[in-house]
Amino acid sequence: MLNKEDVKGLLKDRLREAKDHLEELMESLRTLFEPIAPPKEALERQRYFCGVNSEDLAGLKANEPKRVALYKLTASLIRAYAELAPEMTEAGYTTLQAEDIRNEVEYFTTVRGEIKIASADYIDMKKYEPDMRHLIDTYISAEESRTVSALDDMSLIELMIARGADFVHELPKGIKGNEKAAAETIDNNVRRRIVEKTATNPKYFDKMSVLLKELIDERKRATISYEEYLQRVVALTRKVEKPETSINYPNSIKKSRALMSLYDNMGRDEELASKLHGQIMLKKQDGWRGDPIKSRGMRGIIYSCIGDDEEQIKRIFKIAESQGEY
Repeated sequence: MLNKEDVKGLLKDRLREAKDHLEELMESLRTLFEPIAPPKEALERQRYFCGVNSEDLAGLKANEPKRVALYKLTASLIRAYAELAPEMTEAGYTTLQAEDIRNEVEYFTTVRGEIKIASADYIDMKKYEPDMRHLIDTYISAEESRTVSALDDMSLIELMIARGADFVHELPKGIKGNEKAAAETIDNNVRRRIVEKTATNPKYFDKMSVLLKELIDERKRATISYEEYLQRVVALTRKVEKPETSINYPNSIKKSRALMSLYDNMGRDEELASKLHGQIMLKKQDGWRGDPIKSRGMRGIIYSCIGDDEEQIKRIFKIAESQGEY
């Protein structure tokens, strides 16, 4: 049986280990943040973790290891702080030191939320951290965390569709208080969404990409106001998410996004696109993707409608592969 001295010794060992772990994580994050350019505010942090040019998806990808380090270290820090927070005095911290630590943990947590949204990583990462919101609200109670939580159940793209230009008020305080940081956040999110959807309709989403680039260029040249940029980027995002609302499609084509994609990528030939769509829906086999024999059957369906242009068959086959309807 353990005596009181043994219990005290075990408690001291546990607190010392928890304290060491907390301080190691904080030092790792300070080191990660060290190269950020002065004044190390939202825009500088965003460019460090996401890239200097919001139009450069390669730059966003190249900076991914820094973002992953930020997410993992901050998640570990939040858990480590939550474990020690009720016993900061017992761990040897003064009241002032404990408050300084809480503020620093809050700062890293705030930046973590900003970067997830700015990089469009936010929704992808939520599923890996289901307990994070509870820990932040319970032990950190950051004002910023409540702002970030407005996006917990909705991506920034969904928020733009739902709220129009007012969506900007739901961005984290550090981002929405800086028009450049906000605009680059929006650019990253819309561009990544276009890239995600391009395989489903290359012609349409290539056009959306061009429109976004033109809008970004106008914003950077200051030929439009920030308010006009917000209005127009929302309108563009609605076209990205709901192409069927476009007036450029015949009513017979709007009934199916897969049909719309065939129409766009087959010379906007309404009759030919409708014929191929109908044949695919009639003759496709379950589980045809990845099955050599069934995939050959899909190519045969395409061939029967468009002839023996092998390059065109390959292109339409890839588009068909990306359609949930097929």
